[in-house]
Amino acid sequence: MPVHVATDRAVASLSETVTPQGLVAVCALRDVPAGTLVTDPPRLAVALAELNDPGNAGTVLRTADACGARTVVFGAGSADPYGGKVVRSSAGSLFHVDVVRSTPLAELVPQVQAAGTTVLAADGGGEVALDTAGDEGLLSGPVLWLFGNEARGLDPALADLADARVRIPMRGRAESLNLSVAASICLYATQLAE
Repeated sequence: MPVHVATDRAVASLSETVTPQGLVAVCALRDVPAGTLVTDPPRLAVALAELNDPGNAGTVLRTADACGARTVVFGAGSADPYGGKVVRSSAGSLFHVDVVRSTPLAELVPQVQAAGTTVLAADGGGEVALDTAGDEGLLSGPVLWLFGNEARGLDPALADLADARVRIPMRGRAESLNLSVAASICLYATQLAE
């Protein structure tokens, strides 16, 4: 791969940040078609439904990588996985997982279920507690986790398509968790269930 030295001014013009890291790269995109979730279901995958915050999107992508997920689906209306803030917050994990972009999740969910994947919707009001989901066999793979919008959560119609809506039991008085924190807990629990 060729390497070229660039001036600080050139690097600054190519970067989206005020204080760039001093390194710019051109890389091939890791896009895969949504159909691979049906033809070759991964043990663990993540689908983001209208997740707008690029920092959260990159953090979920990074956590998915750390927990062994092979694929992250950026559903229609979600942040661009190749936007600068998502790339930075993924801390390199964008290059380790397969990415599916702009997929209508309401169409994808029934297809992956028909292929034998359990679809779990992260939902603060879910009927299944995460700490018992493993005992119920819901965390053994293949599993696709659905995570919704930071402010609104999952669209109820999409959540209803899932095999189960799963909540994280909270012992304290916090009303809710940050989306990327909730995703981290759910993905880590699924990893432990292997």
